[in-house]
Amino acid sequence: MKALLTSIATLALIAGTASAQTADVPDNLEKLSKFQTTGVTNFTFIDQTGPYADGIKKNLERIKLPAGFKIELYAVVPDARHMAVGPQGIVTFVGTRKDKVWSVTDRNKDRVADEVKDFAPSLQFTIPNGPCFSKDGFLYIAEQNRVLLFPAAEFFYESPDVAAFNLIAQGDLIPADEESFNHTARVCKIGPDGKIYISLGQPFNVAPADRLEKYRQTGIGGMIRLNTDGTGREVFTYGIRNSVGHDFHPVTGELWFTDNQVDGMGDDIPPGELNHQTAMGQHFGHPWYGGGDVRTNEYKDEEVPVEVVMPAVEMDAHAADLGMSFYTDSMFPAKYKNAIFSAQHGSWNRTTPVGARVMVTFIAEDGTATSEPFAEGWIDENGEYLGRPVDAAQLRDGSILVSDDLAGALYRISYGE
Repeated sequence: MKALLTSIATLALIAGTASAQTADVPDNLEKLSKFQTTGVTNFTFIDQTGPYADGIKKNLERIKLPAGFKIELYAVVPDARHMAVGPQGIVTFVGTRKDKVWSVTDRNKDRVADEVKDFAPSLQFTIPNGPCFSKDGFLYIAEQNRVLLFPAAEFFYESPDVAAFNLIAQGDLIPADEESFNHTARVCKIGPDGKIYISLGQPFNVAPADRLEKYRQTGIGGMIRLNTDGTGREVFTYGIRNSVGHDFHPVTGELWFTDNQVDGMGDDIPPGELNHQTAMGQHFGHPWYGGGDVRTNEYKDEEVPVEVVMPAVEMDAHAADLGMSFYTDSMFPAKYKNAIFSAQHGSWNRTTPVGARVMVTFIAEDGTATSEPFAEGWIDENGEYLGRPVDAAQLRDGSILVSDDLAGALYRISYGE
């Protein structure tokens, strides 16, 4: 505890300096960074029983999985997006594209959540889509244009007032004049180098030429990384349209990420992407390519001025590949060790819907990868969505959680239970 408090005190000094330089930081963040109370006392609790939960359970009966696997409702979580499972296994934090972050707790460890309530309700969040944890228990939440840091979130989450600090202050993640309602769901992960990696989708269907230099410098349409004290920001990845999922190979440490590709080019082009980055500064093709090797209409007559890394796997066009994570446990059969589980949110820009499923990607020793459906059935025979998966995350027991922002739920997939 002494070491924890020392770390928090150090962060308070860092955050205090940043806060003094930022006039538009919400008052409650100022108070929380100084360990002061805000007067907020109420949580929003989400009922885990009743007809709504029963309806979700009924829909899960139609989900197809490989033999030996089963899927169950873990929690009712409104607008559930990306997840961060606490290192202590106490709480799973769930982001949204609205103004809530949810804390999900299985107190009796029966593998079903007992309590879902809002996290840090004394704070005002803006599209807090992307929570992620460091191995030592620090929680980061990537918002539309800010990144917050919560030391010991699994310890403090029981109170409406939570120790909170700026990692990147409001307005400093991207230029304020680039804030948009489109492609603003940020995702973060801590890399094997101990740095935090944050994806920054660009707001256009195809980025216009007059923005490209600005985006190259700021990391929009790419991925940035920085130290976990907020210093050392640099652009790590270029040529992304809108990546909403990334993780690091547990053996090689190399970055893999999904990317949503250009709309309006037809039902079957361009393909979605699962990408593999092997070195800092690599470029993945946008805006010259719409997905895979399909050139965009806007840039089709131009020479491509960069060396482009093509996707490791081409996914179905418009399936909307989002969150992903490597599987590192042993509950599942051995062939799934170090495979990628990823969520396809499902198409909107397509005559016949595709996606709305969980994919698994197997990576061979030579680095080549193949993907196949793992859990599917959230599109019914009428083409109606019964759910839209967003993210996959591993629990400490080796099962995985899948979030669904349409149904407002977390599902647990286990094997052999």
